[in-house]
Amino acid sequence: MERRKFLTGAAIAGAGVAAAPFAAPAIAQERKEMTVVSTWPRDFPGLGISAQRLCARITEVSEGRITVNYFAAGERVGAFDSFDEVASGNAQAYIGADYYWKGKHPGFAYFTSVPLGMTTVEWNAWIKFKGGQALWDEMSGEFGLKALACGATGTQMGGWFNKEVNSADDFKGLKFRMPGLGGDVIAKLGASVVSLPGGQIYENLVSGAIDATEWVGPYNDYFLKFYEAAKYYYYPGMHEPGGGLAFGMNKSWWESLSKWEQELITVCCMEEHAAQYEEAQALNGEYLQKMITENGVVLKEFSDDVYDAFAEAAAEVFEETRAHSALATKIDDSFQKNLREIGGYQKIAEVAFSNQRNRVLGI
Repeated sequence: MERRKFLTGAAIAGAGVAAAPFAAPAIAQERKEMTVVSTWPRDFPGLGISAQRLCARITEVSEGRITVNYFAAGERVGAFDSFDEVASGNAQAYIGADYYWKGKHPGFAYFTSVPLGMTTVEWNAWIKFKGGQALWDEMSGEFGLKALACGATGTQMGGWFNKEVNSADDFKGLKFRMPGLGGDVIAKLGASVVSLPGGQIYENLVSGAIDATEWVGPYNDYFLKFYEAAKYYYYPGMHEPGGGLAFGMNKSWWESLSKWEQELITVCCMEEHAAQYEEAQALNGEYLQKMITENGVVLKEFSDDVYDAFAEAAAEVFEETRAHSALATKIDDSFQKNLREIGGYQKIAEVAFSNQRNRVLGI
């Protein structure tokens, strides 16, 4: 079998999608150019490499019938200009975290991650089988967009600090880089929230323009060398317990595609969504140990009292989000209901098992 035919079939089978829609009629399709802009710098470990991998994969699996031209942050537009570039039709898609756009509608945050929300596994279940994708389509459609999940980092770390956090009062006055509704939570604790794209965090942390930052987890964070400016590395992150990244496409362009083209893009997004999550799980432990043993990072856990303060502030943030609009309320209703149903089962399945396994094995 020719290698490219095998790769096409493998991508389809691996994503659990029937091969039939990708059969011979695709040969007659007109070749298309697709411009994708990203919120990540080029060759950015983890997130940026994942975005580049996805774009290359669409070109490869389509055998060039959809040729993707990828532009990292700053190469065509700034990271935070990606949304408008695609909504206007100047580019066909962006890759990024949809909570960056919460200023346009707070509901966007739910399609990345929200404070004390769903883990990646729980979020996937909501998106795919409990109506989450339909809500994402409804909200994105209001802005002329169609989004698909294309990446996930799993539960993130709580952040990098240059001093210990012993109580919620220690957030007062901190200049903290944290996007999404998580940033609204720590603002209620007295922090001054700063919005920065990933490629600008290090320089601001080193210069003292910010006192603390969150990013992702050990694998991604190691390469940004935050440990050179902040010693304390806290966990677990309340702001991003899981969720996904977005492949946000211009809706008119998406609707102009054939069924074959839509399904091919969907399959490639599904494949990369799983790959990015699994890559992070494979490498986070290794890089955490490197930072502790080689760079003197001090690993610290947020106390129950701090988490209680997070929860109190998060409750206020959710109420404010719901007050934005009927659609925001609709999204929050679905999210919170499924968080409790899906999370309730996880508590007696994966969570209970992991706790017992780790106890008996001394992990």
